[in-house]
Amino acid sequence: MNTGVNTFHIASKNYENKKRALVDIDETICFYSKERRYNLSEPNFNNIAKINKLYDEGWEIIYWTARGSISGIDYREHTISQLNEWGCKYHDLITGTGINPKPMFDLVIDDKAKRIEEL
Repeated sequence: MNTGVNTFHIASKNYENKKRALVDIDETICFYSKERRYNLSEPNFNNIAKINKLYDEGWEIIYWTARGSISGIDYREHTISQLNEWGCKYHDLITGTGINPKPMFDLVIDDKAKRIEEL
């Protein structure tokens, strides 16, 4: 019987006993020396190695990019091609278009946020 009263449970900090990392792409694992066009992005292999290390340690790696969130252009296939070309190890990719897209924003405020330099 539903009494309309909310019930709560203890939230797990480690979902399914596997740590999960959402990793941004632009200005995290790649950079731009000129104009910001995705086909001109330059990989940062030191930063990619840091994320690949987490993958090798058993973390679930989900690359999370707002590419296409403003333009509506689907950059998913291009981004997958880049990740593979750069040797990125990952489990999933969330882009700025499609189901549950990553929104465009200027600041992330989160208790678990780290900059790539902190890894």
